[in-house]
Amino acid sequence: MYRIIKVLNNNGLLVYHNETGRELIFLGSGVGFGKKPTQQVTEIPGAKVYSLVTRRKEQSVLKVVNGIRPEFIEVAGRIIEEAESVFQEISHDILLPMADHIALAAKRAEENRQIPNPFTPDIRVLFAKEYAVALRGRDIIREMTGYEITDDEVGFITLHIHAGLSDEQVSDTLNTTRIINEGISMIERTFHRKLPEDSLAYTRLMSHLYYMVARTRRGESTNVDFNDFIFANYPKTGDAAAEVCRYMEGQLRKPVAKEEIGFLAIHIQRVIAPETA
Repeated sequence: MYRIIKVLNNNGLLVYHNETGRELIFLGSGVGFGKKPTQQVTEIPGAKVYSLVTRRKEQSVLKVVNGIRPEFIEVAGRIIEEAESVFQEISHDILLPMADHIALAAKRAEENRQIPNPFTPDIRVLFAKEYAVALRGRDIIREMTGYEITDDEVGFITLHIHAGLSDEQVSDTLNTTRIINEGISMIERTFHRKLPEDSLAYTRLMSHLYYMVARTRRGESTNVDFNDFIFANYPKTGDAAAEVCRYMEGQLRKPVAKEEIGFLAIHIQRVIAPETA
């Protein structure tokens, strides 16, 4: 049984699960119609159930819910449904953090203010499927609220979707993206050229850097060692890869396995000179 804490609107309820002591949100057409606080209800057919996680653990769920207009919670639920149609499974824990962000994005749109996201191009490459869902999310936001959000906001929503698919926090993913962005910039400065973002080799390089950060955080290494080959044949590329690895070590405060240098260099060489790699 569930005790209703708050009726969000006709399509949403905040409830307390009597058996587990958990606070949940029910979303679905008409689930809140005619309901009252303190009323006891059983399972509601057709309703989507969302567990609740706030940005800060000490925050009261009710306080957070009271601070977000119900339509933004509905929008976040719709975006999660859209993600489920693509990925089959996604954690519902992202509901409130994403709704909170959407509410702030709508407020910025209303006030004609923008929060820059310099990593949007990187996010688009690293998390292409999540970004496609976030683009659909922008349409949902427009349809349900009338607000038009920017590409940079789409990038931030992408990170929330990615958080629902992984064990990463949004802040960790953003930090990873920042590290990758600087790594790419270092490579471009070394070779005095802009890397071709529309190439498959560039996408693979970005993906490799992402998993390289993940391996380093976990203290893992790759079993592939190209170091001798790289420094014998492409020493400048090897030096560039080593510089990126040293930067990554400093940012993560963890050692990067020496084998990562040659493996990264292979990907760099494929981008700067595909005919040689």
